[in-house]
Amino acid sequence: MTQPAPTQEVLLLIDIQNDYFPGGAYEVPGSAEAARHAAELLEAFRRGRGPVVHVQHLAVKPGATFFLPDTPGALIHEQVRPLPEEPVVVKHFPNSFRGTELAGLLRGLGTGRLVLAGMMTHMCVDATARAAFDLGFACTVAADACAAPAQAFGAVQVPAGQVHAAFLAALAGTYATVLPTAELL
Repeated sequence: MTQPAPTQEVLLLIDIQNDYFPGGAYEVPGSAEAARHAAELLEAFRRGRGPVVHVQHLAVKPGATFFLPDTPGALIHEQVRPLPEEPVVVKHFPNSFRGTELAGLLRGLGTGRLVLAGMMTHMCVDATARAAFDLGFACTVAADACAAPAQAFGAVQVPAGQVHAAFLAALAGTYATVLPTAELL
């Protein structure tokens, strides 16, 4: 007899940490707006939509300049600060599943679907969405609850908004459904 597919929807908040905000060690354009939308999702999930899991990146790589352990910048931002009963998964790589207990935690919750929000779109959100897909989770990315900085490739300068849009476009369809927060709520 086959087991029914897991159906629980879980909100996964990725790296919404102080260093990404104004005054932080690695300010990301749009971080305040993204956090505001993430907080809207958080409120909906706390009102009964489903469990919430927070992901916190702590830098362990020599020479790291942000998310340094035991610094205010590494703390989860006040707009989405975890409640005592909400799990916080600590990671050291962009992919939130790599070297963490996240997959087991989600399976223990009966998770079938993830709603992802956080930073940075082109790095940890992207890596986590792709890994989640590979692990069999259906993903929705809250497009306006994520943010990314400008990037450069050789002499090409790519503005933050284009980085964000390009990575959401790459995830959309195969790896995730990509929607604004208002449509998710």
